[in-house]
Amino acid sequence: MQKPVIATTSLAGCFGCHMSLLDIDERILELAELVEFDKSPFNDIKNFTRQCDIGLIEGGCCLDENVHVLEAFRKNCRILVAVGECAIMGGLPAMRNGIPIKECLDEAYLNGPTVRNTNEMKIMPNDDELPILLDRVYPCHEVVKIDFFLPGCPPNAELIWNALNALINNSEMDLPYEVFKYD
Repeated sequence: MQKPVIATTSLAGCFGCHMSLLDIDERILELAELVEFDKSPFNDIKNFTRQCDIGLIEGGCCLDENVHVLEAFRKNCRILVAVGECAIMGGLPAMRNGIPIKECLDEAYLNGPTVRNTNEMKIMPNDDELPILLDRVYPCHEVVKIDFFLPGCPPNAELIWNALNALINNSEMDLPYEVFKYD
């Protein structure tokens, strides 16, 4: 029997969800026996090499590049899982959603308390190779169809482990309240 293939990526997030996956500790070796990883920072494969069974997405979409990566994941993954609050609701990056982009950029590059941008220069980055900021931060499900959602910031390692096992074994997810409560 062929092993299921998993791909992972981080969009506009902190990489905490990938760290939480690593927090399954020695079970990462068991996971490596159960699956193959394709495009993922875990193996440094930059491009899809084949169709994947499961895609894990962390982070939301705040750049045009994030949208392209997310669309590629949807196209190349049979099951797509939004992992963590940034992927599900935009998370901390979405705090900028109520502020006009110009105001955000002015604060970051011109007027912020730690900015050393001389008054006469007023330099704003404008290189063609820089990704373009979106009008707001979008959760993944507003861009593509998401099949499953794993809440948390980051999700508990047990939650990720249980969900992956259920997906790999094509069984019902056992997600008791204890693995994703935050009180």
